[in-house]
Amino acid sequence: MSSIRPFRIAVPDTELADLKDRLARTRWPEAECVEDWSQGIPLSYTRELADYWANSYDWRAREAALNRFDHYTTEIDGLDLHFIHQRSPHRDAFPLLITHGWPGSIVEFHKVIEPLTEAGFHVVCPSLPGYGFSGKPTSTGWGVAKIAEAWDELMVRLGYDRYGAQGGDWGAAVTTQIGRNVGSCVGIHVNMPIAQPPAEGIGEMTEDLQKALARIDYYRKWDSGYMKQQSTRPQTVGYGLVDSPVGQLAWIVEKFWSWMDCDGNPENVVSKDEMLDNVMLYWLTASAASSARLYWESHDTWGGGGYVSVPTGIASFPLEILRAPRAWCETGYNVTHYTTMPRGGHFAAFEQPELFVEDVKTFFATVR
Repeated sequence: MSSIRPFRIAVPDTELADLKDRLARTRWPEAECVEDWSQGIPLSYTRELADYWANSYDWRAREAALNRFDHYTTEIDGLDLHFIHQRSPHRDAFPLLITHGWPGSIVEFHKVIEPLTEAGFHVVCPSLPGYGFSGKPTSTGWGVAKIAEAWDELMVRLGYDRYGAQGGDWGAAVTTQIGRNVGSCVGIHVNMPIAQPPAEGIGEMTEDLQKALARIDYYRKWDSGYMKQQSTRPQTVGYGLVDSPVGQLAWIVEKFWSWMDCDGNPENVVSKDEMLDNVMLYWLTASAASSARLYWESHDTWGGGGYVSVPTGIASFPLEILRAPRAWCETGYNVTHYTTMPRGGHFAAFEQPELFVEDVKTFFATVR
């Protein structure tokens, strides 16, 4: 059996000096021609964030905060995978696997790990292959199906023959596949279910359904360009983002603005430091291309697959990019718990940690 090795985040000073130098030498474009974000992240806000990153952001303090968790790596199918494994003090704690998506990272969960361990969960948060401190695949094949199998192997390797899984974005796709595979997983919870309308049609045009359809329409028309690029040419987009910290910053933060329930400013729900923590996990590991390849690997299979028979909990946040009414979810999942949240967007644990934790606790109390 492959070993499980302790891991500590320790970025060399030379990397931080290089970042500061690159930020100082940014070649800026002209300002947008509109007074809002409709052409992308505004120049003034990007310069504000870049200045904060260069002159006020304290990576060493943020690094220490992330290192309060127990980090490890292990090799599965020839790839080193990074994960947090935070054990609960409770003797009867229930193992819970939580998976992030793009443009997220383990940083998304920094406000929910401790409350979950206190609530009686052993929490396992892996970094997706090609993301953060996980290894970068050097051959094709690391799509959703393979990741789901690797995650189950990880949980078994940690000694868990019975566990729950949770996820959003790509994490929802992986979690859904884990639920299909069953294995040692006894229940799943997702905050972006992979759902289709029932065969008989979309159903009664309720207010909730109208909002869901409007959100999907907006995403397709105005919000999905990144997805087309990353699913077709991930290598090409990687060159600029790996070379330019401001480019990487803009590529991610624009999605925070668009996908968070933030009234037009992501700082209404997360701080500059939190946003930059997440950006740093892409910048420091030069993972723009390797993370984008997951789209190339699995985008065509998004939404495919069989029925999830294990009990499924769903948290529906109002500004999720792809909302699905319960009736749609029931075509693909054994839905035993469905919560319509009062606020929140795509990055559930990052934006609304209290709501997230409470819903996870409530659902898994039914299967643990």
